[in-house]
Amino acid sequence: MSRAIALLANPSAGGGRALAAREAAAGRLRDAGLDCVLLTGADAAGTTHLARQAVADGVDAVVAVGGDGTVHAAVQALAGTGVALGTVPCGTGNDVARYLGIPRDDPVAAADRVVAARTRRIDLARSGATYFVTVLAAGFDALVNERANGMRRPRGRSRYTLATLAELRTFTPRDYVLDLDGVARRTPAMLVAVGNGPSFGGGLRITEGAVLDDGLLDVVVIRPMSRAGLVRTYPTLYRGTHTGHPAYERHRVRRVTLAAPGIVAYADGERFGPLPLTVECAPGALEVLA
Repeated sequence: MSRAIALLANPSAGGGRALAAREAAAGRLRDAGLDCVLLTGADAAGTTHLARQAVADGVDAVVAVGGDGTVHAAVQALAGTGVALGTVPCGTGNDVARYLGIPRDDPVAAADRVVAARTRRIDLARSGATYFVTVLAAGFDALVNERANGMRRPRGRSRYTLATLAELRTFTPRDYVLDLDGVARRTPAMLVAVGNGPSFGGGLRITEGAVLDDGLLDVVVIRPMSRAGLVRTYPTLYRGTHTGHPAYERHRVRRVTLAAPGIVAYADGERFGPLPLTVECAPGALEVLA
């Protein structure tokens, strides 16, 4: 029996490149004898609804064609089901594809990973009934996400760089209250990030060292530093070498509650919700084609 694959596209991803990428991927999958159904989500809620329907229809995998936002929408339907997630990346950040070693500039090569049908299980992070794969940004990084998502140009990493420089002009540290597996921590900070994986925003390795299948979350705190110091430190985030900075601290936990005034958290590059939030690890909750 032929494997049934749902190709779920966000038509706005990658500046409108998702539909062309989906056609290229679908051609490769059909050539390999797979049964493909093409689905197009108009928004996040619609995309999740289509993914849920595909799961109910008995597909073998749902392939998110887009960026981390499209993956995020699909994961809400796939978590805990055993239906595998595939990715054909063509968004801005594509950090999930980066984690899984999926080609990020060739939809046919990405489709080859679906054809190969090699799977693994990874953890997800969960707050209430909502899951994320990458990083929850809850500070300066969340404000950068908000600004970057409102920008049309440039694409990719440069968008986050420009958004960072713009936010630096007015940002001040916040006072955070954390509960780390039952241990209270109060601290002023530039940001607090909760990582299921190591990066967000097109390779910003803020939670460097986070592992996708260890049953733990990585909570990174960056304590207050000067604007000049943050500008100097920012490039090290792409290399993951900021971990040696004296303002950096890392905690590995199963569950964290974080609170701070005036912060709306982002996860997988999508608006997630205002603090306070409680986030816990959901071990092995997602099967992926990788």
